[in-house]
Amino acid sequence: MRKVLISFFLTFFLLPLAASQLEAKTETAIFAGGCFWCVESDFDHVKGVTETISGYAGGTIKNPTYRNHEGNQEAVKVSFDADVVSYADLVARFLRSTDVVDAGGQFCDRGDAYTSVIFAMNDEQKKIAESAKVEAEKALGQKIVTPIRPFTTFADAEDYHQNYYLGQNRVLTRFGYIKQADAYEDYRQACGRDARVKALWGKAAYTTGK
Repeated sequence: MRKVLISFFLTFFLLPLAASQLEAKTETAIFAGGCFWCVESDFDHVKGVTETISGYAGGTIKNPTYRNHEGNQEAVKVSFDADVVSYADLVARFLRSTDVVDAGGQFCDRGDAYTSVIFAMNDEQKKIAESAKVEAEKALGQKIVTPIRPFTTFADAEDYHQNYYLGQNRVLTRFGYIKQADAYEDYRQACGRDARVKALWGKAAYTTGK
């Protein structure tokens, strides 16, 4: 009888409580910073980030795709454990991993779909992001053009875009067939992403490219 009571107590009281506490730690941030492959890679290297999903944010068209996502930015949904890494820290890293003085796109990717944006999920995130942006402007000594917009929509990108930087499939490039992960690194380097971020931010730059 005692074992039954203990089992009942664990099942209906302690375990649901533990689950709710675990869920409470998980928060979401959405950032657009040019190519979502690169943004996903950058945040996957941050301790406390539990999941990243490449997608399309901020637009009005239904079911956006890679071929048709007009009005959307390529973006990444970041799930994180707020007890390990704060939203403020994620915003600070994001700003220092992008070209925050470029309003026309990011690096070699041009146009509205590739502009940098912080999508605030609520008023608290908006306030934190605004504060982090002011701090970053002081550190950089330049005006940051990355806007902070309220979250409206996010749609997952196609499966082949997810974790692209880790892919082991062989893809055709102008140099022939190479592994997807190698193609990603070649693209990131040729696009000048890390070089530009380091030139802009110096030692404060946050990059994960080779």
